[in-house]
Amino acid sequence: MVELADLELPDNPKLANNIAHFARALRRAGLPIGPGRVVDAIRAVQAVGFSERRDFYWTLHACFVSKREESAVFSQLFRLYWRDPRFMEHMMAMMSPMVRGVAEDRTAVAAEKRAAEALLDGQERDTPQQEEQPEDEMLLDIDASQTISAQERLRTLDFEQMSLAEMHAARRILAALELPVKPLPSRRTQALPGRIPDWRGTQAAAMRKGGEIADLKTKRKRTRYPNLVVLCDISGSMSQYSRAVLHFVHGVANAKGQDWAQVHAFTFGTRLTNITRHLRTRDVDAALQAAGAEAQDWEGGTRIAACLHDFNRDWSRRVMGQGAVVLLITDGLDRDPDADLGREMQRLSLTSRQLIWLNPLLRWDGFAPKARGIAAMLPHVTSLRAGHNIASLQGLAEALSRPDDTGEKNRLMAALRNPAPEPSPSPFAFTRATNSQ
Repeated sequence: MVELADLELPDNPKLANNIAHFARALRRAGLPIGPGRVVDAIRAVQAVGFSERRDFYWTLHACFVSKREESAVFSQLFRLYWRDPRFMEHMMAMMSPMVRGVAEDRTAVAAEKRAAEALLDGQERDTPQQEEQPEDEMLLDIDASQTISAQERLRTLDFEQMSLAEMHAARRILAALELPVKPLPSRRTQALPGRIPDWRGTQAAAMRKGGEIADLKTKRKRTRYPNLVVLCDISGSMSQYSRAVLHFVHGVANAKGQDWAQVHAFTFGTRLTNITRHLRTRDVDAALQAAGAEAQDWEGGTRIAACLHDFNRDWSRRVMGQGAVVLLITDGLDRDPDADLGREMQRLSLTSRQLIWLNPLLRWDGFAPKARGIAAMLPHVTSLRAGHNIASLQGLAEALSRPDDTGEKNRLMAALRNPAPEPSPSPFAFTRATNSQ
């Protein structure tokens, strides 16, 4: 039997209890943490010390975080548990919209709500007590029949701000979404009743009857369905959105009776990865796990032009034949200033039937094509739409059914041609600066 060395606790035994409680919160948030990691964390803190907050953070980070995508949850939990002296009031206020406590009226950052749920697991959220009203005061009946439902709220909620429970519910909705497409007329014909005279069929039938033409045969064009090609950005800024979109694409690829001829999926960050065969796995969790293992650049940098160049060179002729529909999911923030992104986008546009760009940045009302990469990509897409929630993915059906649908492209192209003038400085700015000196 293997004997373990005695665990020497720090001088303050409450620190070990706090580390264990912190580890339980991380486990509730989805990190695979067992008792062994808790023991390692306590020993590591004892060896390193915790006089510096930065050293304490990275010591626990090294013990509890094993994957890149777990770092965001760990950071938010660490901030709420160790750095905010009133973290419980802060989380209570954030989890209950009716309470106005420490948290201000703002949008939660990535993984903050999930971290708060992990720390508040099993605890009741107190609601504000109402003041007693006089008996003679008139009571008002409120009709809540027109309030937004939970499912409707989930449809419009940003993927990045969803909690664990909300993300699970959203994945079930995404798996059931359909992406219908109209069949395309082919140049080939088939011998069926139609409007096109079939002279060869008519003559063949006449030869079987001694050369007498008794009936005029007709034919009509065949119909076919296009391929769907998905190019999904998995860089750090797109991680949460790309996971939701890949759930949606998996459902489309495995839907029974789906109209697409074939569904091809590629991920890109710093390099291009073909994950088509992984998405054919029926189980979505196993499919995305295999796709994540295949794509080694998950939550890395962004080299859009280089990855599109690899796709145009190596995969375009294989998957883009006969007019495929391309879904490009990215924020357009290219990190390679020397690459010719506009040229690669033009080539991709010329080889596709429709090039639909889903950009999560469109969730901001004041979004403008100021980034160099976005300005280079915008002229070559057929349609530009948001891709930050379930409702935006449901709107893809409209873009596919209407070839003339451009989404937000025309508005942003007008802003690109006629940029808004910079606001002129106030005439009193110099006076105020002088007086302050």
